[in-house]
Amino acid sequence: MTSRLVEQLGAQSVAGATAASLAAQIRALILDGRLTVGERLPSERALALELRRSRSTTTRVYGLLEDEGYVSRLHGGSTRVALPHGAPHAIDDEDDSSIDLSIASMDSTPGLYDATVRSLPRLAALRGTSGYSLRGLPELREAVARRFIERGADTHPDEIIITSGAVNAFNLVLATLGSRGEHALVEQPTFPHALEALHRHGYRMLPTPVDADGWDERHLTDSLLRSRPHVAYLIPDFHNPTGASLTDAERSRIATTARSVGTHVVVDETTAELDIDRGWSPRPMAAFSPHIITVGSMSKIAWGGLRIGWIRAARPLITRLLTTRPSFELGTALLEQCIAVELLDDMPALTAHVATRLRAGRAAVAAGLESIPGITMPPTSGGLSAWLDLGAPVSTALSLAARDHGLILPPGPRFTTGGVLERRLRMPITLPPERTVEAVDRLRLAWRDVTAGDAPRGHEMPRSAVI
Repeated sequence: MTSRLVEQLGAQSVAGATAASLAAQIRALILDGRLTVGERLPSERALALELRRSRSTTTRVYGLLEDEGYVSRLHGGSTRVALPHGAPHAIDDEDDSSIDLSIASMDSTPGLYDATVRSLPRLAALRGTSGYSLRGLPELREAVARRFIERGADTHPDEIIITSGAVNAFNLVLATLGSRGEHALVEQPTFPHALEALHRHGYRMLPTPVDADGWDERHLTDSLLRSRPHVAYLIPDFHNPTGASLTDAERSRIATTARSVGTHVVVDETTAELDIDRGWSPRPMAAFSPHIITVGSMSKIAWGGLRIGWIRAARPLITRLLTTRPSFELGTALLEQCIAVELLDDMPALTAHVATRLRAGRAAVAAGLESIPGITMPPTSGGLSAWLDLGAPVSTALSLAARDHGLILPPGPRFTTGGVLERRLRMPITLPPERTVEAVDRLRLAWRDVTAGDAPRGHEMPRSAVI
């Protein structure tokens, strides 16, 4: 069985690599958060067998990493991931001069304050209750169901559970469906924290490719038919990070295939309302099968600090979800739910604000990249980011070089299984234009370092969260 280290390195990365190169690649995985501090690594002998290299090579790799402080080794015992103490040039999370592009999210909608004020009487009326609600406030479930109906998927409030964000919702679904050791079909690339959740619940990843121009539908459906995965996790609208969207015809065929093989399809609609100028409005995947499970949230259309999400599912699964939920939480904060009711009552204002902000962010990224020859930005009609093509497998090197210029920039492999897509880079289009100008200017300096062969080896502390 392939170790997680070798899976993260990827077969292409290790072929013919020297000990120094392998050590540098492992260091990059640690700095990027793909290998976590304290995680146990394969023994020298086991790593040599997996890589089909000599024992002396793997001993040299671990020796280099130990000298730099990136692993700790016990004689005759385990080798574990570590971080060097007092690492120079570390980016401070509280340093206002750094720009964090691991977070693709806008600031709050202008209507948030007024919605909060309007929500207070609703909250006051709830003071006589216990304050606990596994399902969520009836009026918020009605508002979420109404939005599904407006988009083309007939939905009853009893098919909705309110959660503390979409990641929370996904974990609740996995805890309920959980079947350790089974396959999970995932897009390649995809949202990193979804991959982490699936790993935590014991799934084995089955990747299917997505790019800025869309999905390989044949590969996806063949994977469903051949492997019959227990779960499939898809982002069909303004896919994170590529920005692609599935057509209605593709949604219908995928939903039908998944249902025929018994795969639980979990659709993430966190980015579904982030339309700039797509020019067409697909129906939710839930409209094509009663068995589709949908998770969504307010984080991208209102504010990341508003921890409100939801699950839409068939009533029998809703019952199972409600049985599982008390094992890790008893409900979602009432104030946030009251605010969300007010915001969802004015969706046109929310979506208009989102489109305006994203259009400006997209234009700023496109303009800035004109000064960086070699990096290509594909058409981006909505979503959180542009999925840049670097023209060469230098994404991790560029990410490390960017840190030297105060720019936190997760590389393409952060969004994958197996350490692939080194030609790609996710560039958020969610920052204010003036901040984007500065971010792209720092990216240009990092690109100069990489293309000139001066990229730093990187000793900065990692930022593993990618939003």
